[in-house]
Amino acid sequence: MTLIPARYSHLTFGVIQSGLTSGVSAAVASVPFWQERSFLAHWLSAWVISWLIMLPIVVFAAPFIKAFVHRITCDVTDPQHATKQH
Repeated sequence: MTLIPARYSHLTFGVIQSGLTSGVSAAVASVPFWQERSFLAHWLSAWVISWLIMLPIVVFAAPFIKAFVHRITCDVTDPQHATKQH
């Protein structure tokens, strides 16, 4: 199996996360098409469009979200966690 170099882990995460999230949300939005037997076609179309939109957003936003989460959380095993300063 060929592994992806670690330097691309940020992009790999973004591809997987945006693909999964957009796939699930497209499926939920496509439920009304189940009875018309057009669920799969509608879901696939909605998923591809939403993935193409979300992938660059996720890849761009992830470092900022990670930094923000780091600022608002603390390591509870650190005795100084209540006084965490950035």
